[in-house]
Amino acid sequence: MALPARRRNSFYRTLKNVEPDLEDLVFDRGASATAQNKWLFEIAWEVANKVGGIYTVIKTKAPVTVEEWGEQYCLMGPYNEACVRTEVEILEPHHHVYRETIGNMRKAGIKVYFGRWLIDGYPKVVLFDIGSAAWKLDEFKHELWETANIGIPWHDRESNDAVIFGALVAWFLGDFIKNTQGEPMVTAHFHEWLAGAGLIYTRTRKLNAALMFTTHATLLGRYLCAGSADFYNNLDKFNLDKEAGDRQIYHRYCMERAAVHCAHVFTTVSEITGVEAEHLLKRKPDVITPNGLNVVKFSALHEFQNLHAVNKEKINDFVRGHFYGHYDFDLDKTLYFFTAGRYEFSNKGADMFIESLARLNYYLKSCNSDVTVVAFLIFPAKTNNFNVESLRGQAIAKQLKETVNTVQNQIGRRLYDICLRGSLPSGDDIFTQDDVVKLKRCIYAAQRNSLPPICTHNVMDDSNDQVLNQIRRCNLFNNRHDRVKIVFHPEFLNSTNPLFALDYEDFVRGCHLGVFPSYYEPWGYTPAECTVMGIPSITTNLSGFGCFMSDHIVDPKSYGIYIVDRRYKSPEDSVRELAQDMFDFACLSRRQRIIQRNRTERLSEMLDWRNLGIYYRKARNQALTKVFGERADVDATSDKKDFRMMKPASAPPSPSLSRASTPQVGDGEEEEEDDTHLYDDEEDAGIQFKAEQPKQAVAVEAKK
Repeated sequence: MALPARRRNSFYRTLKNVEPDLEDLVFDRGASATAQNKWLFEIAWEVANKVGGIYTVIKTKAPVTVEEWGEQYCLMGPYNEACVRTEVEILEPHHHVYRETIGNMRKAGIKVYFGRWLIDGYPKVVLFDIGSAAWKLDEFKHELWETANIGIPWHDRESNDAVIFGALVAWFLGDFIKNTQGEPMVTAHFHEWLAGAGLIYTRTRKLNAALMFTTHATLLGRYLCAGSADFYNNLDKFNLDKEAGDRQIYHRYCMERAAVHCAHVFTTVSEITGVEAEHLLKRKPDVITPNGLNVVKFSALHEFQNLHAVNKEKINDFVRGHFYGHYDFDLDKTLYFFTAGRYEFSNKGADMFIESLARLNYYLKSCNSDVTVVAFLIFPAKTNNFNVESLRGQAIAKQLKETVNTVQNQIGRRLYDICLRGSLPSGDDIFTQDDVVKLKRCIYAAQRNSLPPICTHNVMDDSNDQVLNQIRRCNLFNNRHDRVKIVFHPEFLNSTNPLFALDYEDFVRGCHLGVFPSYYEPWGYTPAECTVMGIPSITTNLSGFGCFMSDHIVDPKSYGIYIVDRRYKSPEDSVRELAQDMFDFACLSRRQRIIQRNRTERLSEMLDWRNLGIYYRKARNQALTKVFGERADVDATSDKKDFRMMKPASAPPSPSLSRASTPQVGDGEEEEEDDTHLYDDEEDAGIQFKAEQPKQAVAVEAKK
């Protein structure tokens, strides 16, 4: 039975008003596609092959696509034995068209694998062994030169692999169309330049297929930003061929640009990437297809708040050990900020984050704030494992905790025995000299003469490490008088980590604020993941996520999405804005942070693939109409309408008009659970999310 995608949430109702065909979107697991002889192939280098962010896009979008297309949907990628062993169930094709097509390629000596990707949706995958077709590389490169005038140097192994992969994909599609009965309507969707060669071959071989190409980040754009070029202010001034040639990626750039122009429909993941593509690839995107996530809503609205409290306590345990000997701050008044991602120092905004932390440290000290901020930087770098001081701190904290528990149990037994004998215990009867000695030994062992380390690992060539040098320049060394503490963790998190013992998702849930002031971020999954988990975040108007939120929310800050202007302001002004946003957040009360997390979590519907998948459907419909005309029987209209989520009713128009109307909140951590019923705007009316005026005045004065 067909299940229409009708989800009666406020975002769905808003989106339906501007995207009427969402009402007609039917998740029938391919019944209508089978009746119309429609097939969808999605081709990417990161299908069952975890390399970067596109892996997340493909993996999270697949379940919704399977619900719509069913067995008419198939993914294609390269065969990577290490990933396939754990992620793919290898099977023999059950459909005769797949059997015949794969059989013909195997007879020619090509190793082709068919199976199911072990993710939600259980989609079909066809994987090609690149090495088995290496003997045809010269033939494939000759064809690419003859048809597209693109030459591939022999020493570029990655480009050679891309050419082989693309030729095998086109080979498969050609045989598939030929072996399918009737007149199949095939849509082939290619992601990024590594799959672009397949689109070029498919088009030059004149296969009867609708072709889509999605660029998640342009090659030249990533290189130019990494080279500290003033990228966005000079988009129309770059000599593209020269820039690509200087970086020895001219042939890759040509493949990407040719794929863009050969596609019937070209899409990018954000408006900012669309502007970039228009200048660097010379084609404006036909459709913007923002990235989504699989959003799992809790049955109880307060559950995500409970998870925040549980995981925050695990981070507290790490902080107690890491700062032993200097643990003189109150964890109930400590906030955890973090940033994470690939180690692209400037592109990911690590330079701006550290500089702003130094300003934040000054602001907090200037107003004599009792709030402490612990900032985590999680970027993978080359290391020689954990440093001794970090491990020693955790061992000392663990030993002290065990000693205290032992003494506590002994005191409890003594207290019970004395009271059972009918006597009132005195101090010496409960707390013995032996207990004092045990505790003193642990206390003396927890003393240190050095400062807590700023890095948890021994970084190779640390004198040239960009993050460490920026921390040194800003003089953030975890001194006692500092209100901002730094922890650089040069490795991704997982549950086997001896310091945190937390997966990345759990770590994010335990933090208070994610900070991602990226300069080059075509989309930005890290702030999107924060939003889905109900954690406020700071992003920029140069990230796709930031642009998406500013376009669709009237006042993003009221929902816990702080957007720093890095496009129209100088770096100095952007640093000040980021520092002020972090200072404002640090001045919020516990109750205000709880309500803001509720508002942030409410935005998760906006990022659900069940809602955002409509944009990919529009792109597919446009491609089908261009190739198959009326026979495609789809609505390819693309009248662009805008929708915006209004400001929460409880958010005051200005600080002067706001008033505190909530009951007095105690100091206990349990209130993070007790107060989470404040989910609706009617219930949290009157809560202000601006810092107190005296503290703001100090910050402004400090900036001057």
